Amino acid sequence: MKVLLLKDVYKLGRAGDIKKVADGYGRNYLIPQGLAILATPGAIKQAEQIREKAALARQALNQELSSKAEKLKGLTLTFAAKAGETGKLYGSITAAMIAEAIKAKSGHEVDRHSIDIQPIRNLGKYEVPVRLTVDLEPKVRVIVHREGEQPELEEEAEQLDGTAEDEAEETEETNVSAS
Repeated sequence: MKVLLLKDVYKLGRAGDIKKVADGYGRNYLIPQGLAILATPGAIKQAEQIREKAALARQALNQELSSKAEKLKGLTLTFAAKAGETGKLYGSITAAMIAEAIKAKSGHEVDRHSIDIQPIRNLGKYEVPVRLTVDLEPKVRVIVHREGEQPELEEEAEQLDGTAEDEAEETEETNVSAS
């Protein structure tokens, strides 16, 4: 079945695109939800208008959410969890838990369905994408550490490494100018 998308559909296409989809997907989901219409010759003629309207709406939404994306981009979340000796958790860190932590730390409400990650089941550091719109997808840093231990924060290590590199560069510059 060929359909003309009226709105952006995640992992399918953007508004104004003509896509071939399974009959049941089109008939039972896309058309009743108002996301698409059948791709008839009359509807295909309207595709360019739909594309232009959607591009303007998408641009306005991206501008509105860009400040939210900037705040989320620098966010680091830490989770303390019980884990075995191999680093495997006795539970998991889910998208819902990450959404709650984002709301608590930044004050921004994020739908758990917009967090693209499988449940985290091991200790470590993860980059978790948060899909705000089709174009805006900031990554949030998630650190999972063992309960009772201090998390290893990358920022502290980066600052220490950066300081050491700066000092090394200054020493090299001094040696070059002294020669």
